[in-house]
Amino acid sequence: MNKREWLLLLVLLATSACAREGELEMSKTCMGSSLAGAWYEANPERLRAELQGYVDAAEVTPDPTIFAVIAPHAGYAYSGPCAAVAIKALAARTNLSRVVVVGFAHRVRLAGRASLPSQETCYRSPLGDTPLDTATIAGLLKKTVFVDKAATREGENSVEMMLPLLQVALTGREWQLLPITLGQLDERGLAEVADALAPLLDGQTGFVFSSDFTHYGPNYGYVPFRTNIAGNLRKLDSGAVEKIMAGDAAGFAAYCQETGATICGQDSIGVLLRMLPDNFTARELFYDTSGRRTGDFMNSVSYEAIGFYGEGPTIHRPAPAVAESAAADPLSAADKQALLAMARQAIARTFDGQPPADAKALGAELSPAMKKKMGGFVTLTIGGELRGCIGEIFPRRALADVVVDHAQDAAFHDPRFPPLTKKEFAQVKIEISALTPPEPVASYRDIVIGRHGMVLELRGRSAVFLPQVAPEQGWDLATTLTHLAYKAGLPGNAWQDPKATFTVFEAVVFHE
Repeated sequence: MNKREWLLLLVLLATSACAREGELEMSKTCMGSSLAGAWYEANPERLRAELQGYVDAAEVTPDPTIFAVIAPHAGYAYSGPCAAVAIKALAARTNLSRVVVVGFAHRVRLAGRASLPSQETCYRSPLGDTPLDTATIAGLLKKTVFVDKAATREGENSVEMMLPLLQVALTGREWQLLPITLGQLDERGLAEVADALAPLLDGQTGFVFSSDFTHYGPNYGYVPFRTNIAGNLRKLDSGAVEKIMAGDAAGFAAYCQETGATICGQDSIGVLLRMLPDNFTARELFYDTSGRRTGDFMNSVSYEAIGFYGEGPTIHRPAPAVAESAAADPLSAADKQALLAMARQAIARTFDGQPPADAKALGAELSPAMKKKMGGFVTLTIGGELRGCIGEIFPRRALADVVVDHAQDAAFHDPRFPPLTKKEFAQVKIEISALTPPEPVASYRDIVIGRHGMVLELRGRSAVFLPQVAPEQGWDLATTLTHLAYKAGLPGNAWQDPKATFTVFEAVVFHE
C-alpha cells in the first residue's frame, strides 16, 4: 500500500469514527431543563456560582447513614439556602450511586398515577448532563401506577429545582438520576408508589422528597391568623414536622386536614412516610420562610429541610392506616367494585345497541349501602385527561341509580365533549364520587381545600367542583374559587361578592 493509499485509509477511518461519535451523540436523548432562564439562571457559570454559594454556606453535620431528605422547590432566591442544606446533608452519603427525586404535578391532571421519563437517557441542565437510571425506570413502568406523561415535566418546578443543586453538591461523583412526578394520589396510590420504591432503599440510593410547607396569605386563600405571623407560622409548620419526624402518615394527613395546612407536597411526603424503614431516625435540619427573607409576611411560603437516617438492613414497614375522613365511608370494597362494574356495563349497553337501563335492570345485587340515597358524580378520563363528568349533588335516590344514569351521561351527554366512541371506551378509566349531603357555609373562608366539594351561587348562576378538583390542579382556595366563578359564567372575582353563597359537601372517591 503506497503512501497516498495509507493517507486515504486514515481519512476514511477518521471520518467513520467521527460519524459513529455523532451517531452516539444523536442517540442520547436528554430530559431538558424547562425552567432555565425563568426560574433560575441559564448561564452555567453564574448558576454554578450561585448554587455553590448556597452549598458552601449550608451548615450540616455530616452523617453517612442519611438516606432521604425533604427539600423545598421554590425559586433559589427564596428557598435555595434551605434546599442546599438538605442536598448537602444527603451528599454526606459517600456511596451514593443513585438519587431518586420525588416531586408532584402542580398543574397537570394525572389522577392515581405517577410519571417517569421512558424515552430519555439523561437529564440536561446548563451545568451538564446526568445519566438517568433507565433500567430501574423500565422496571417501575411495568407497574400500573407508573406511566410516562411528558407534560408533567414541562414547567414543573417540584422536581427540576432539585436537579442543578444535586449536580453541584455531587460534582465529581458518578451517580444516576431517577425523577418521579406524582399525579393526584389517593390512599391506594400512595401505598402503591411507596411499595414500588421501598426496595430501592439499598444503602446506595438517596431520596429527595420535594415539598414547600405552609403557603400563607390572601394570594393563597389561607389566612388562619393575622397577628404574630412569623411565630404562628413556625408553630403551624412545627406541628406538621412533628408528625413527619415520627413517621406518622395518618397523623400527618389528619393534621393537614384539621388545620387546612397548605403544604403543597403532601403526596410526596405521604409516599415517604409509607416507605420508611423501621429503624429510621429523623432530624429537622433547617427552617425558613419567604416572609423572613423578603421582610414581608403578607404572603409567605415556609421551607423545611428534614433528614432521615438509618443503619443496617432496611425493613419495610406496613403502611399506617389512613386518617378517617370527616365523611364516613359507607361503602365496602365489594360495593365499590360492583358500582364501577355497573358504570362500565351501563356505557357498554349503548355500544351494544341496547337501551339505557337502571341499576336493577342490570341484574346486580344491591347492598344496603348501594341503595342508600346519595348524591354522586361519574368521571371519565383517558390517559389522565378529563373525558366526561356528570352527576347530582342532592341525595334524592339510590346511589346505584345515580351511578348508572350518570355513567351514561358522562359518556354521551357531557356538553363539553363529543359522545364517547367505542375505541375510546377501551381506554377510559372510570371514577365515582359518592357525596355527603350538601350544607351551606357562612363564607368561602369555611371551605377546606382537598376536603370540601363546593357550589357557588350568585345572580341566578351556579357551578360546582368536586373535592378532588383543586388538589389535582394544584390550586389554592382563591384560585379554585376564581375558576369556579368562571365555570358559572361569572367574573373571576365574583366569589368575593357579599351576595355570593356557598354550599359544601364531602366525597368518597374511588376508581378503576
